[in-house]
Amino acid sequence: MARIGYARVSTLDQDLDIQLARLRAEGCGIVRSEKVSGGSRQGRHELATVIEFLRDGDELVVTRLDRLGRDTRDVLNLVHEVEQRGAFVTVLDPHITTRGEMGHVMLTVLGMVAQMERRFIKERQREGIERAKASGIYKGGKRRLDRERIIKLRDAGKGPAAIAREVGCSRMHVYRVFREGG
Repeated sequence: MARIGYARVSTLDQDLDIQLARLRAEGCGIVRSEKVSGGSRQGRHELATVIEFLRDGDELVVTRLDRLGRDTRDVLNLVHEVEQRGAFVTVLDPHITTRGEMGHVMLTVLGMVAQMERRFIKERQREGIERAKASGIYKGGKRRLDRERIIKLRDAGKGPAAIAREVGCSRMHVYRVFREGG
């Protein structure tokens, strides 16, 4: 029986250290992490790897439920996949485990709260952007990728996969920069 930790933050500039330290302190022998949005499962390759790796009796450990996902259906589907492998999920804060039925109920409720929180965040963000646009101070989001560097690497003969590895982004982002930059 293995305790396998999974840590996630949404953006490249966020820090995983607190989650990683907590998971190791909780006895997770293996900890996988990634910097990708939890809004969907798309692009969450480390999570897919963890789920594939789970065996009967193993435990998937996350620090908070929103590290698994922010959509109730997605979280419940993840829990179902984990259980199909004979494993279970443990959330550290608040402490909930799917070993018993009450854990399933609590995960469902917390998943709904996380989804509602995500909607509220998006709504507040949209309202803030609209106010900033109306007052003429909105300049758009800051660019997180060095687009000039990506184009220079392409011009130097590097392929999209190599550029993505070097810059620290997905190939999809590289292709998007190619389309935007010509």
